[in-house]
Amino acid sequence: MSDLDEVAAELPEEPLDEKSAPLNRSEEGPFDADEANPARPYVDLGGLKILPREGLHLRLEVEEGTNRVVAVGLDFAGSTLQVQAFAAPRSTGLWHEIRAQIEDQIAKQGGTSTQREGVFGPELVGEVPLAAGAEAQGSRLARFVGVDGPRWFLRGVIAGEALTSPAAELAIEELFRSVVVVRGTQPMPPRDLIPLTMPKTAAAAPPSASA
Repeated sequence: MSDLDEVAAELPEEPLDEKSAPLNRSEEGPFDADEANPARPYVDLGGLKILPREGLHLRLEVEEGTNRVVAVGLDFAGSTLQVQAFAAPRSTGLWHEIRAQIEDQIAKQGGTSTQREGVFGPELVGEVPLAAGAEAQGSRLARFVGVDGPRWFLRGVIAGEALTSPAAELAIEELFRSVVVVRGTQPMPPRDLIPLTMPKTAAAAPPSASA
């Protein structure tokens, strides 16, 4: 065992239920509903609010069979950002445990992943083989980020130019930071998806938004 291996072996592991979030999260985002600027023209999707901007295309991802909106897809700066918000305990977090599960799932699919420290805290970059029968053979590269907030957890999956272009990376990170999570007051089991809805009016959505 090398000296570095010995040092790494002595480092304590982070508790799986410890919260993971940037120190400036409440000022710089992602935001809780109580922290968001009420003057901003957010697109209201129920459990999430998205700030429109030029060049942003918003998609609602719907579960087959139930027609339940399960995620928001954002196309911006040559990249895609999928966001989902989940209920979480008040004093503990979900990201450390969920990150380990994502890592395990990628390995089971025959892919590889690397954990690193990013602007939002610990994150994963994974390379996942494309499903059998896909038109283009090969693998898909994705970056998984997560932030534990007050009684919620927000996960983002990033793909496209943001994985190779510093400018696109900054644009997508700023987009993720601008997301607002509306947890609500109703009791919810941890890990339950915070309900998403269609925009209340067509005028509330950006012209490019589609279900």
